[in-house]
Amino acid sequence: MLKFLSKVKIEFNALDPRIASCMEFLAQCNARKAKESNPACQVVVKRRTDDHPPQIAVTFVNGVEEVFDGTTTTAQSIRSMILEKGQNLETEQMFREAGEAWPVIIPEEELHQHAPGTKPRKAE
Repeated sequence: MLKFLSKVKIEFNALDPRIASCMEFLAQCNARKAKESNPACQVVVKRRTDDHPPQIAVTFVNGVEEVFDGTTTTAQSIRSMILEKGQNLETEQMFREAGEAWPVIIPEEELHQHAPGTKPRKAE
C-alpha cells in the first residue's frame, strides 16, 4: 500500500472515542511489509488536543493529496482506495514508458464492435 504514497499524515486527539479508523490505518502503515514496500514514505502522526475530528491525509507519489474523515471512513476502505489508485498509477506509467498516450481514448464506434474470439449476443 505504501509503495504508491510519498506521505501519510494521521491526526487525532487520543481522548476522542472516534479514533478507531486512524489507529487501524496507522497500524497498517507501521506493518513491516508496508514499510518494506516503500521505506521513503513519510508516516507522520499529529496528536491533537482540540476537538478537530480524526483525519487521515495521504499524498500519492504523483503529488495528488487525498484527505479522509477518520470518523466516517474505515481503514480498509482507505486502503482499498489507495490500492485501486495505485494500480491506475502503475498502468499510466506503463503506457507512458511505452510511448503511448495517456489516458487511452477508445473511439465510441470501437466500443460497440464485435471482438474476435467472442460470441456475438443473440437478439432477444
